[in-house]
Amino acid sequence: MLYKTPMDVRADVLVGHVKLYHDGMYLDCDSARFYKAENTFNAYGHVKMVQGDTLTLTSDTLLYNGPMMQAHAMGNAVLIHRKTKLTTSLIDYDRLEGVGFYPRHGILYDEDNVLNSDYGQYTPALNEAIFKDNVVLENPKFNLKTNELYYYSNTKVAKIVSETNIVSTDSTFVYAIRGDYNTQTGQASLMERSHVYKDMRDIVGDSLYCDDEAGVSEAFGNVILTDVENKCMLTGNYCRYEDLTGVAVATDSAVCYEFSGPDTLYVHGDTLRMVTYNQKTDSVYRDLFAYHKVRMFRNDFQGVCDSLVSHELDSCTYMYGQPILWNEGQQVFGEEIRVYNNDSTVDWIHIINQAMTIERLDSLSYNQVSAKEMFCYFVNGEMEHNNAKGNVYVCYFMDESDGNRIGMNYTETPEMNLYLQNKKVYKIWMSTPSGTMFPPFAIPEDKRYLAGFAWFDYIRPKSKDDIFDWRSKKKEQELKKTEQKVVPKQRLDEIGGMER
Repeated sequence: MLYKTPMDVRADVLVGHVKLYHDGMYLDCDSARFYKAENTFNAYGHVKMVQGDTLTLTSDTLLYNGPMMQAHAMGNAVLIHRKTKLTTSLIDYDRLEGVGFYPRHGILYDEDNVLNSDYGQYTPALNEAIFKDNVVLENPKFNLKTNELYYYSNTKVAKIVSETNIVSTDSTFVYAIRGDYNTQTGQASLMERSHVYKDMRDIVGDSLYCDDEAGVSEAFGNVILTDVENKCMLTGNYCRYEDLTGVAVATDSAVCYEFSGPDTLYVHGDTLRMVTYNQKTDSVYRDLFAYHKVRMFRNDFQGVCDSLVSHELDSCTYMYGQPILWNEGQQVFGEEIRVYNNDSTVDWIHIINQAMTIERLDSLSYNQVSAKEMFCYFVNGEMEHNNAKGNVYVCYFMDESDGNRIGMNYTETPEMNLYLQNKKVYKIWMSTPSGTMFPPFAIPEDKRYLAGFAWFDYIRPKSKDDIFDWRSKKKEQELKKTEQKVVPKQRLDEIGGMER
């Protein structure tokens, strides 16, 4: 029915199954008022606006401006574009720009994603939605909260443009300021010092890539990976962490910080690899692998080697490739060094092949012990007992109680046990020793220093910052690898007196 009303003389009133059309847009409603002069209309009751075959806008009331091609939908407003649905109390839809705005709380449904915000806009042609103020994205696998978010319904990617928290059902927590998060795959590319936190491990970097489903995180630039449970931290300019395997790898200025002891231990290498075993159990433990140009520093001891393996389960650190250790004025080195800890303090050290311990007394005098292998035992960080075995050579300076030097004892023996108290020798046991006591003024130069003697103070890390400056041994001071003798295979009939 079409009629005029004296209450609104400019309008043509339409009642009952009203259908309107304007420039590619169809509209159905219960009633409408059409203003021909202005080319506008107001639609009431079960309003449904259809544009093309992909967009529908429904509401209780709709005010439409023909020249501006703008629709103002009020009351139970619903905008549907393909599989995406936006519901709110008020939508302003601009047909020229192809953008729908809502100034009040709205909810966008896009398959598994439900997005809430106090303000938003949706551009169907771009599949782009912009949400502002109290933004919440709910998904069966995670929950996202922020104050501003861009979302693309065709790719299911959320573009992060402000401080954002993402909490997954597996307890992974992501803090981000800028980046992209794929809500389908759980993959994220994040910038500006974003964090990924899971199972008491936090990884942060200038840029960050994480794959929640694969359990992989990669960080670039000033990376910090903190393992709160194991009281350690990895840093570097690149770090990768695999949640399923418990493997963390750091390179490019990589450092491992060990906080479990009374003082922090800093370990640097070209590549650091940390593996955590028995995750999410009460028997969790980890191993650290350091490859090439390894340098470490702690206030009470320092060390260098080519590679290092530290096993937490047996509290042992294995050092390979020209290893050296220092403890205050003492230095030990050999082909291989094994350091056994007790509550993160050195308990004992095993030096294998070409073993040597040196104590510096002054610029010319050094107490020295060399042997095939050596065991050094410590109490409260100080060496208490030295057991040397196999071709043992000793150069030891003797002092009177007033500090005056008596001379130097040069001894050769198959085995030696040396005991110290307050950093001074108080007992020595040797097996069938042979040696000579030289007075200070008559020490032969060829006996003052044992074969293989070298004081590597020029290599020793001086501070936690010095661990990055690799300094090699002088070529003439490098240990020569000992040859391993192999017993030749023999046939039984070649051994005298035996037949095949």
